[in-house]
Amino acid sequence: MAEEKNYRASTGVDEFFYGGVVGNGIAADALERVKFLQTITVEMPQEIVRAYGGDNKTAELAVSSGNVAVTSAFHKIPIEDKQKLLGWEVVEGLTATGSQDNPPYVAVVFAKTYEDGSKEYVGLPKGMFTRPSVTGNTKGGESTEFSSEEIAAQFMDREVVGFEEEKSVIFAYDPKGETTNRDALFQKVFGQAYPTTTTTSTTTSTTVGA
Repeated sequence: MAEEKNYRASTGVDEFFYGGVVGNGIAADALERVKFLQTITVEMPQEIVRAYGGDNKTAELAVSSGNVAVTSAFHKIPIEDKQKLLGWEVVEGLTATGSQDNPPYVAVVFAKTYEDGSKEYVGLPKGMFTRPSVTGNTKGGESTEFSSEEIAAQFMDREVVGFEEEKSVIFAYDPKGETTNRDALFQKVFGQAYPTTTTTSTTTSTTVGA
């Protein structure tokens, strides 16, 4: 009898990790985590292209894939992470951005969480982040409203050990209490094991797909 498929929708996002990518496609140093991920969208556009032949008929179909784009919102992105993700220069305690910024290539993994305790991890092997907008609101009346910070990135194909073709997005699913596929994904994307000291944060929603 075939194994029952999982049709449960995800209810949160968590465990956003990134690491610098060097020539051979492996994270260079220790992985960094940005906590309090609120929303994240991974766009993976594809278009069917038709080749028309004679007699007003389609002779052939082909798939044209667009750029993988990621938009993520956090409660706050620490300045240390902006410096690393965006290549910002730090001088005498001051952080600066300019037209000559050179963001590094990074790899990213985050988790979609489910009510039954299972998790689906999404790995993005190689991409660049672009600087976010600076916004601020004055406090009005007696109510307090918290802002969020949004940051965008573009990802590209990268050679990943074990796959015949280069990949731009990799998925891994683990039932509750299991980490086998998560650990395999971290090795593929970062060339490192999953960090053992982590802190769980409260998260909200996620969208993956075009």
